[in-house]
Amino acid sequence: MTQNWAPETVVVETGRPPREHDAALNPPITLTSTFIGTAGIEDGGRQYGRYGNPTWEPFEAALAELEGSALPGLVFASGLAAVTAALDLVAPGGTVIMPRHCYLGALSGAQESAAAGRFRIVTVDIEDTAEVTAAIDAAVAGAGDRASGRDRSVLLWLESPTNPMLEVADLPALLAHARAAGALSVVDNTFATPLVQKPLEHGADVVLHSVTKSLSGHSDVVLGATVTADPELRELLHHHRSVRGGIAGPFEVWLALRGLRTLALRVERSQANALALAERLSEYPGLEVRFPGLATDPGHARAAAQMTGFGSILCIVLPTAEAARTVAESVRLWTPATSLGGVESLIERRRRHAAEPESVPEGLLRLSVGIEHVDDLWADLEQALDTALG
Repeated sequence: MTQNWAPETVVVETGRPPREHDAALNPPITLTSTFIGTAGIEDGGRQYGRYGNPTWEPFEAALAELEGSALPGLVFASGLAAVTAALDLVAPGGTVIMPRHCYLGALSGAQESAAAGRFRIVTVDIEDTAEVTAAIDAAVAGAGDRASGRDRSVLLWLESPTNPMLEVADLPALLAHARAAGALSVVDNTFATPLVQKPLEHGADVVLHSVTKSLSGHSDVVLGATVTADPELRELLHHHRSVRGGIAGPFEVWLALRGLRTLALRVERSQANALALAERLSEYPGLEVRFPGLATDPGHARAAAQMTGFGSILCIVLPTAEAARTVAESVRLWTPATSLGGVESLIERRRRHAAEPESVPEGLLRLSVGIEHVDDLWADLEQALDTALG
């Protein structure tokens, strides 16, 4: 981290090749499975395609700069590969404290590991700070002498806002409590992006992203990433990636870096669209609207205090699953599909996934707002709502 640049500049300039006469402006794609050399693996270096690739490094440097770490990030084959690596940080027999609502892949993967006896899970209402801190204290007390961040017996897993309910956690308070108690902390920052929220600044040990979403931004790659400022944790995550094989393809990472260059513009436009749509939807009869950018939202005050924006994901809750399904089938500009964070606007009834917690309403639609003209988005959504509720 050598420059005092604004994030809007970092996404454009970081990860460029050295400025030399006739040099390329953009980093190349390196397609190789191995590297020439005789030094031992323990001596560092790339050595082999599972340990590193020059194409990964510009993206990893840019993401670390955005999140505020002096250590390069680590790119993974998918968001779930990054999740698996982060969950692997907890010691065998330890405890993972997770939001009851969070990325379904993380929740399902953690539940499978818990069922296999790898660790135990405690799910909490992430909006209830007292409940979460009590769960941390109980887990640390149960770990006894093993309870310290270095022993990794307790891991606090956070999302804010959560997927799909958009609950907002008190990140500064929860991360400070976890650190003081000796628990590790991981924050999935996919929804907010580092342009809107920087969990490392609030005390997180590890930040995680599904690069598939807003960072790459064009719905054409599947990637994940982690960032940490702790050398020991980074080495553990890097080791997991190397020996478990969750590595990214060079071409996909090159595309992600290209997508990252426009992140600031995309976030600015999609956030503005999301707020405008949330305000219009809040006046539509028969709907519950969830979006931390609305002054009436339960998470608004927290989000305004710890974020520089409110993101581009909002939810509406219709009276029935059938009404929500009709909306998703009636849109023509919005695309009914899973995923989020692309330039196009997507809409999905989350309970179509059988594994989604029952506490997610049957009639909930998650809207990932893109960069189209807001009036066109509204007109399409309004006619679909009229079809379902009219």
